[in-house]
Amino acid sequence: MKILIKNGYLVDPKANRNGLYDIIIDEGKVWEIGNNLEVSGGDIIDASGKYVLPGFVDAHCHLRDPGFEYKEDIESGTRSAAAGGFTSIACMPNTNPPADNEAVIKYILNKAKHEGVINVFPIGAISKGLKGEELSEIGELKFAGAVAISDDGRPVKSASLMKKAMLYASMFDITVISHCEDLELADEGVMNEGYYSTVMGLKGIPAAAEEVMVSRELILSEYTGTPVHIAHVSTELSVELIRNAKKRGVNVTAETCPHYFSLTDEACDGFNTLAKVNPPLRTKKDAAAIIEGLRDGTIDIIATDHAPHHLDEKNVEFNIAANGIVGFETALPLAVTYLVKPGHLTMEQLVHKLCVNPSKILGLSKGSIEVGQAADITIIDVNEVNTVNVAKFKSKSKNSPYDGFKLTGAVYYTIVNGKVVVREKVLL
Repeated sequence: MKILIKNGYLVDPKANRNGLYDIIIDEGKVWEIGNNLEVSGGDIIDASGKYVLPGFVDAHCHLRDPGFEYKEDIESGTRSAAAGGFTSIACMPNTNPPADNEAVIKYILNKAKHEGVINVFPIGAISKGLKGEELSEIGELKFAGAVAISDDGRPVKSASLMKKAMLYASMFDITVISHCEDLELADEGVMNEGYYSTVMGLKGIPAAAEEVMVSRELILSEYTGTPVHIAHVSTELSVELIRNAKKRGVNVTAETCPHYFSLTDEACDGFNTLAKVNPPLRTKKDAAAIIEGLRDGTIDIIATDHAPHHLDEKNVEFNIAANGIVGFETALPLAVTYLVKPGHLTMEQLVHKLCVNPSKILGLSKGSIEVGQAADITIIDVNEVNTVNVAKFKSKSKNSPYDGFKLTGAVYYTIVNGKVVVREKVLL
């Protein structure tokens, strides 16, 4: 059936469109973009007063499948992502077994094809078993369908191995994503080192644990001449290091997550394990630097780092609680509330962060609404205010510190390959 989206305000910087347009979708693709378009017998979506955007692309999430399906699986994860307006997601390899070989990559792709409701792109492991000792078969991962390589969840401890990973990745034109953490500096800390860790009597992780590794990756990228993508940037100095490297011409891209611009380590007060993440929530100064980094283009994308955990893994002492926040269903309202409404980002800049840039970094033909391309579209209301209710999340896991937050911005429609997956805020 044809779909006609009428009267929506289309923001698509890649296609240089910013205004009122109608869109016709047919056979899963964008058929026509214009004004006063008509279809006979089709599904008509009235997008009056709403923004029509390219489907969001998440370059960093965890679907926990295979091996940890009690936390999340590909079906529940993709449904949660769709509810959040995401039409394409790239899932990290720290599964069980890890995605360090062709078989696991193909398992993820096959399961996503049959059970997923959006596009899923696997990320392969840099090292075998995520142990940081020996490179995975990077070419094999690429040809199996991996769109990037990362040992996310753990850093690549050896600078020599990371150098080799960059060189091999450049041969196969695949993105290297680095989890920047010096484990010896982190020294088994459990939250940001600062006032709140001191008051709570918890072992802190200094900002330097991230910044030392960011510096290393920038030096290696410059030395090898190959690109590197820095995951979940959380500190002021990390932003400054990346900013300076970009000015020098280093081929680096970077991401942050909504929790790093909307929360600080104060959220951990009272031993709130729902606010325990890695890297940890930082200070107000760091959060302000993250926002400035997004504003000036130092930080290229917003990724969710969607990290589902069972209640039993969070409802324990802070020291032993799992790190992570479920992020798909709060990403858009957090971005609107903390970035767009205060004037830090325009809607066009937000589309760059959520759609255009992640597609470019991962080498995907996504992030734009263009005639002949797959119809991946998200329709949002940026003025609607809702109270977060984690009990209503589509994810299997509910580990979010945002329960009860009043946030602005709501996803009304998610259309994937021309199929309506979310209609009037209801997941179909």
